[in-house]
Amino acid sequence: MSLLDNHGRLRRRPLVQALFAGLGGELVVTGLGAPSWDLAARGDRDRTFYLWGAMGLAVPTGLGLALARPGERVIVVTGDGEVMMGLGSLATVAAAAPRNLAVLVLDNGEFGETGGQRGLSARGVDIAAVARAAGFAETLTVAGEDAVDDLRRLLFERPGPVLAVARIAPGEDAKVLPPKDGVVLRRRFRADLGLEQG
Repeated sequence: MSLLDNHGRLRRRPLVQALFAGLGGELVVTGLGAPSWDLAARGDRDRTFYLWGAMGLAVPTGLGLALARPGERVIVVTGDGEVMMGLGSLATVAAAAPRNLAVLVLDNGEFGETGGQRGLSARGVDIAAVARAAGFAETLTVAGEDAVDDLRRLLFERPGPVLAVARIAPGEDAKVLPPKDGVVLRRRFRADLGLEQG
């Protein structure tokens, strides 16, 4: 399956599938909407925590998890609109400096959850530059499939905090909805970490 659309732009779902094909024990936090649907399409798993109706909180949730579980890799998958809503969280992540935290921003330049209005990254806001200025250990912006290996290494291997921006084509894929019950998601996630008693 090609990672590019007819205009040579990265397609979101195939990119996420390629990046997370070898997902093992990493803890994943997804932002609302497309990031959750894409990870659910890859295969629902207990170690993925899907956020429903908590826009702007994927990065802070990932930070808390990374600080609580310093021996485990934590990957946040979110969108450009959600990052812009919680931009201050990037500074908080940089100040806390968790070496096990990676953030992937799927940037289509639109506010996809509210109707596809033109987003701030399409107006010149450089999310990777903001993260660098805040003090992230490393950032990367990719727009083509030739950088997928570099992107995978950054997310899964490089000492954090790291942030990658993947410039993707606008558009929707079929929704693959993960469980929506927040209590169920919390319990199964905690149980997988050995924190929930039956």
